[in-house]
Amino acid sequence: MTSSRRRLSRPVFLGPSAALVLMAAAGCSSGDATASVTVPTPSPEAAAYCRALHKQLPIAVAGQERDDPGSGSDLTAGWGDGEIVLRCGVPRPAKMDDAQSKAIDANGVNWMLEQQDDGRPRFTTTFRKAYVEVTMSVAYAHDASPLAAFAPAVRKTVPNSL
Repeated sequence: MTSSRRRLSRPVFLGPSAALVLMAAAGCSSGDATASVTVPTPSPEAAAYCRALHKQLPIAVAGQERDDPGSGSDLTAGWGDGEIVLRCGVPRPAKMDDAQSKAIDANGVNWMLEQQDDGRPRFTTTFRKAYVEVTMSVAYAHDASPLAAFAPAVRKTVPNSL
């Protein structure tokens, strides 16, 4: 996997490809993102890491207050009425097998970028014993600070798989 290895100590702007991905989703409603959050079905080991992560997640991310999806699951969390959605225990994305996939290191946690069908960017952790996925809205087209905000909790609760 090709990786941009940078430590983020402040908001970082994503490259043009991520901006185009997000700009394509300009018409998407943030409320729809909250309603459509699917709860993952991880292994018992991954679920235990996810429950620990859930307890450590920040109350606010990138100026958005925590507003968890209606599922009430320890495997999902949200901020800003669906602006930022986290799911823990997701399956390993097939895109991780692509040597051309793009990644970013945010405060010691590596995240792979994927474009969803609706144009929103989806980032999934790599090299962790449970996969953590974060989907962001157009409002964060050039801002990786949400990923950096999750890094301390991920590092603390989801062990590195290497």
